[in-house]
Amino acid sequence: MNTTELQKVKQRYNIVGNCDALNRALDVALQVAPTDLSVLIIGESGVGKEIIPRIIHDNSPRRREKYFAINCGSIPEGTIDSELFGHEKGSFTGAIGESEGYFGVANKGTIFLDEVGELPLATQARLLRVLETGEYIRVGGQKIMKTDVRIVAATNVNMRKAISEGRFREDLYYRLNTIPIQMPPLRDRGEDIILLFRLFAMQMADKYQLPKITLTDEAKAALMKYKWPGNVRQLKNITEQMSVLSEKREIDGMAIRKFIPENVESTQLATISSGGGSHSFESEREILYKILYELRGNVSDLRREMNSLRKQIDMAQVNAVERKDSGFPAIISDGVPVARPAQRQAPVVQDAVAEEISEPESLNLDDLGRQMVEKALERNGGNRKRAAKELGISDRTLYRRIKQYGLEK
Repeated sequence: MNTTELQKVKQRYNIVGNCDALNRALDVALQVAPTDLSVLIIGESGVGKEIIPRIIHDNSPRRREKYFAINCGSIPEGTIDSELFGHEKGSFTGAIGESEGYFGVANKGTIFLDEVGELPLATQARLLRVLETGEYIRVGGQKIMKTDVRIVAATNVNMRKAISEGRFREDLYYRLNTIPIQMPPLRDRGEDIILLFRLFAMQMADKYQLPKITLTDEAKAALMKYKWPGNVRQLKNITEQMSVLSEKREIDGMAIRKFIPENVESTQLATISSGGGSHSFESEREILYKILYELRGNVSDLRREMNSLRKQIDMAQVNAVERKDSGFPAIISDGVPVARPAQRQAPVVQDAVAEEISEPESLNLDDLGRQMVEKALERNGGNRKRAAKELGISDRTLYRRIKQYGLEK
């Protein structure tokens, strides 16, 4: 497509930007519009995926028919089948009448399924049948319905990962992905960021009769450097904030830092700084001490339970031996020993070996417990009641620990 036609499309749909990836997405949308092929739009949240299906519908033979945009993630799982495919009267509580559903109402038109990656697996199977045969059955019905609908889908989910995790059907993915269209994230659009900022600033100035805000070169560099995890939607929100809250109409580098984070890697996971700055691990150490202190109590309780169980097993074994010894004695008649009556063999209770759970010597729990008590008392100014509450133990237990560790003053 030549540049003139592309600019006409951008003006019609109020699309701002000249980056190659955006132009490529618009070009593919216009080329596929005259066909009935399924289209899958892929891109991060906030990049403007919803404009592509509108362009496809308006430039297709179905442009005079109905167009529905449905956010699959906003419809509850229990009602999404009814919303999409309709239902029969009395098929569920509250179904006081028949419903054609979106696929019935949009016959001959276009349906845009946004966030298609959030569809339940059962609904995915129904959607696959519609795509392959144009047939579906209403909820609670038996009659096969026919529909002729163009489907355009969009998602910000990693579909390959969703398929490997069993959250999305592979056959449905390939059926939807006949024509893929990739929408670029804002951070990859270069100078488009400044163009979009000017558009949003002008819209705010016209809407609320405010002086238009402008950017210095330093502020422009800050916008270009930021990663924009929320993409165009985030840029619009920040522009609106600056238009309303900024006292100066010319935004410099210092002023713009009040509205966007200084960390340009905001889309990345936080990393531990390798610089030479001092960092205190006191709080982490105290947390570990407290965990080990509580673990020591759990180990002691477990040892008592095991000892009690061992005693019960020993008593059962002793009782079994006593019952065995109380049998009938042998009888001797005329010098010929007579066999005693057959005795039932008492079941032998095997001695269960309770594995001794020993405290790790290298951790020196006594020292750790002493340090925990000392720190708790120090933080609470010697107030034993508050220190016991902080340690999660009773006052009496704390007094016993103080005496045990020789901390009495």
